[in-house]
Amino acid sequence: MSKILIISGSRDPEGYTARAMAAFSEGAALNEGQTESVFLPTLKLERCRQCENSGWGKCIEEGECVIEDDFASTVNKVRSADSLVIANPVYYGDLSESLKTFLDRLRRIGRHDNGKKGVAGKKTAGICVSGGGGGGSYNCTTIMEQTFGHIGLDTVDLIPSRRQNFEMKLMVFKIAGEWFAKA
Repeated sequence: MSKILIISGSRDPEGYTARAMAAFSEGAALNEGQTESVFLPTLKLERCRQCENSGWGKCIEEGECVIEDDFASTVNKVRSADSLVIANPVYYGDLSESLKTFLDRLRRIGRHDNGKKGVAGKKTAGICVSGGGGGGSYNCTTIMEQTFGHIGLDTVDLIPSRRQNFEMKLMVFKIAGEWFAKA
């Protein structure tokens, strides 16, 4: 059985991004994949403080963050999962604020070997869902790919979706989930 952690930058548990996650989870279950979803906006996550004048701190020295919030427990979930899916509601063609905050801090702790443990090399897929006017999902996948690379994640798929093609993409998310649980 494959344990897949899905991290979402969306607040809406019934919106487009959540529906994409549900379709992915449904597909993963077809290959005995077990998913757990985390909605970052519901957690207490602070942005990086750039602790010292150099812009770094304990993250680069020890692979840990000094901020006491839900970051460390979420990183532990990433480490205990077999693979990772990042689902993002697209705003302004970019990562959501909560997702950017989480990934920025994950990237920083990953500069040290201790921070890389259980994260670097993890099989990862990205989902970018654009509601509203429907634009920006393709640009968002490019940003995801670059960010995942900085963290050291093994990006195996990036799936953009627009409001205009969302119903069709639900099938793609399901197929991708089935494949991802098996791959």
